[in-house]
Amino acid sequence: MGGNIDSFSSLERNEPANDAKPEALVSDAWRPWQHRTAGALLIAGPMIFLLAEFIAAAAWTDPPYSYTYHFISNLGVHGPSTLFGQYMYSPLAWVMNTGFFLFGIPIPAGVAVLRGLHGRHRWAALAPATLLAAGGVLLGLFPGSGEAMNDGTGDFHALGALAGFVGGNVLAIALGSMHRRVGLSLKLGRTLVTVGAIGLVSMVAYFADLISGANVLVGLIERGAVHPFLLGLICAGVALWRGYSRPSATG
Repeated sequence: MGGNIDSFSSLERNEPANDAKPEALVSDAWRPWQHRTAGALLIAGPMIFLLAEFIAAAAWTDPPYSYTYHFISNLGVHGPSTLFGQYMYSPLAWVMNTGFFLFGIPIPAGVAVLRGLHGRHRWAALAPATLLAAGGVLLGLFPGSGEAMNDGTGDFHALGALAGFVGGNVLAIALGSMHRRVGLSLKLGRTLVTVGAIGLVSMVAYFADLISGANVLVGLIERGAVHPFLLGLICAGVALWRGYSRPSATG
């Protein structure tokens, strides 16, 4: 009887083949905790930004802060100061600057622990995520006041804004394009690509509005370059946390 039992193949007994490498089996195994961790981090980063923005804007009451007229960066300037014809006085500037500094950091951490990304695919997502984080740090350290434009530190703020715009929207497009690899649905993948494209177009419109001096709905246009990718990353994070689908080896 013993010989008959041993004659069954490892596949028939639902056991790994003798020549299978343990590390390969571990690597290929589905690890829900990794996607949950990635999901939590992708949710945390954008939520930090949006909450900091809301709190700082709510404290700016005289005159009331406008999401359509004022720059986002105004919330990080305690002032009083003036830049591009806008008066800046943010009572809770430290809240916005803390949000700027912190919001990007969880995002590359979340991308780094994502399952399914290897080689060039991994760097295609990690590079823009890191650029986004670096941009947030610059925004937090160098508020965009009128005085900053005069002393030269405003250049670092502008560089941080550009890095944030590009990094966040390219990351959304990258994750959307690789939706199967990271375990996202086709619908959500297409949504991420769409919000990233909207963000890049809005970024161009924002700089055109700013350079021309028109300043027409400049706050709204600027948020068109930021809020869509933030909301897209939150949706991706929620899907990953809930374990929407198992990552694929292709896509």
